[in-house]
Amino acid sequence: MDRKVGLAVLGGGCFWCTEAVFQNLRGVISVKPGYAGGSIANPTYEQVCSGSTGHIEVARVEYNPKEISYLELLGVWAAFHDPTTPNRQGNDIGTQYRSAIFYTSAEQEQQAREYLEKLSGAYAKPIVTELKPLDKFYEVEDYHHSYYLNHGAEPYCQTVIDPKISKLRQKYAHLLK
Repeated sequence: MDRKVGLAVLGGGCFWCTEAVFQNLRGVISVKPGYAGGSIANPTYEQVCSGSTGHIEVARVEYNPKEISYLELLGVWAAFHDPTTPNRQGNDIGTQYRSAIFYTSAEQEQQAREYLEKLSGAYAKPIVTELKPLDKFYEVEDYHHSYYLNHGAEPYCQTVIDPKISKLRQKYAHLLK
């Protein structure tokens, strides 16, 4: 069976949060936390957190476009972070938490650009989301994978990620697995 797989690479704050949200969506085949947009190859978590590499924490989402569209993924992404806040999402502060869309095709670039234009009307402040072609994606260290699933009882997960999952279940039930 030949199945087309879509790829979305999105930065919206801490990749633990972004990964946890996207893992719950129907049509999502896999979610990998990682880094994109920086200046060095194979960065470590410590290097990225230092702010010296220019990387952004991202989620690499493989999805089945017959079950969920790129625009639906962008809608969920936009609902779970503030695209008007530079270098910060909630209490997570640093350049690695920038809002970003890394496109993988001209079609994605056009869809993302149009989406961001529409989104700008919903905010009083300007959208600061970076829109860039995906050059390289670097997968994070193993201990970051499925962080929420493996560490849901930790205080960060309970105070930051649990409310996002609750909101997802309430607002986006139609997109859940």
